Amino acid sequence: MTTQSLIKKIRGSRNLSQQELADMVGISRSALVQIENGNRRICAEELKKLSEIFEVSADYLLGERDDTKISLESDKKNKIKEEIRISVPAIKKNKFKQVLLYLLEKCAGKPNVGQTVIYKLLYFADFNFYELYEEQMTGVTYRKQKFGPVPLEFPDIIKSMEKDGEIKEIEDKYYDYPQKRYIPLVKADLNQLKASEKDIIDKVIDQLSDKSAADISAYSHEDVPWKATNDKEIIDYELVFYRTMPYTVRVYKEDREE
Repeated sequence: MTTQSLIKKIRGSRNLSQQELADMVGISRSALVQIENGNRRICAEELKKLSEIFEVSADYLLGERDDTKISLESDKKNKIKEEIRISVPAIKKNKFKQVLLYLLEKCAGKPNVGQTVIYKLLYFADFNFYELYEEQMTGVTYRKQKFGPVPLEFPDIIKSMEKDGEIKEIEDKYYDYPQKRYIPLVKADLNQLKASEKDIIDKVIDQLSDKSAADISAYSHEDVPWKATNDKEIIDYELVFYRTMPYTVRVYKEDREE
């Protein structure tokens, strides 16, 4: 296992955010992102600090020891586990439903807002939230397709919502082009959305919901997560930390210093 992979796994097992670990090491968060993705070398001082923080040897982090187990502090009670645990976010279906219903309440009446536009609004809401707060809003998986990011779980969730009478799918036309639209039959449960989530969604709607399917697809193609992913592969949320203007929604430490 590479040094970068070990750092990322141990950080996850300690429930440390990238910003928290970066602050402990004394580097910027974007520098840590580059280290974890293998795009930046670790200097001797940084390696020393990481080994002290993780309570492992520098040799272990460099892959020069074949340790298969290390002791980690796993919770606030200081219980010790002998295996590295990786937290993998799971899809939050109910959260996704409420986000979708809220989006539709706000802009389903716009003639341009069909399936393609909805896909992109969901993508930017999810990825913008992740960039700002380092946690997933809906946990939905997005794949790189020809016309931009596509939420893989969308069809199954729509079927479930139609069955439950929450949404209606209709076939329509927009400038003589076939268009699939979604009509909300119930209101979103705003108690299920945090203020920070609602704020991100509102900003995405204000910025992008008036774009045509072609325009919003073209716009998504210039976002780093889409550009850095191979065709038909899953888009890694971590790629948001390589974003540039006008896509980035976060002011990083080094940007403020400049």
